[in-house]
Amino acid sequence: MARRQSPRYRLAAAALLAACAAPAWAFNVNDLQAQLREAPIVRGQFVQQKYLRSLPQPLTSTGLFTLSSQDGLLWELRAPLHQDLLLTPTAIFRRDDGGKWQALPQAAGAGRETRMFLTVLSGDTQSLQDNFDIALSGSAADWQLVMTPKSPLLKQIFTDIRISGGKLVQRIELRETQGDKTVMEMKNARADTRLNDDERRDFNP
Repeated sequence: MARRQSPRYRLAAAALLAACAAPAWAFNVNDLQAQLREAPIVRGQFVQQKYLRSLPQPLTSTGLFTLSSQDGLLWELRAPLHQDLLLTPTAIFRRDDGGKWQALPQAAGAGRETRMFLTVLSGDTQSLQDNFDIALSGSAADWQLVMTPKSPLLKQIFTDIRISGGKLVQRIELRETQGDKTVMEMKNARADTRLNDDERRDFNP
């Protein structure tokens, strides 16, 4: 004859199951956005690898970055060549040999792609959901966001975009429809609340 379980036992078992299941639903997209917004300024190093079907080895570049949630992204390439780029919500600039910022001409749609890139880096998940179906897994300390394009235009470019990290974004992988992909890893990233004097000047070209 089966032994009847006491109400206390059933209650304890239910509590245990709830505790085990909690990580699956406790950390959501809104939590991720709030977590990333706690760092209005992020600085660090980057390693970018471009994998092309036509090449046996990826094209690798390294440098420094400063991300401001309000002003944009300062991308200082240091290898294999020295070049500074500034991405703002409305334009892209390149620093010339004299140290001045020069606006780069943008092809049709490039402005939208620039804004999307900044949105991805800053983790503005609310804006991202306008253009992508989003699936978030993991916890606040170790999460992955998989974004699948909604619009026909983005579907022609990307199969998906994968972002992962903890307190800050650590890795971005852009998978393109023709088989190429770009992987960006953010190294030694650290958060701050304000720009320094040099950065303020850079973000005002």
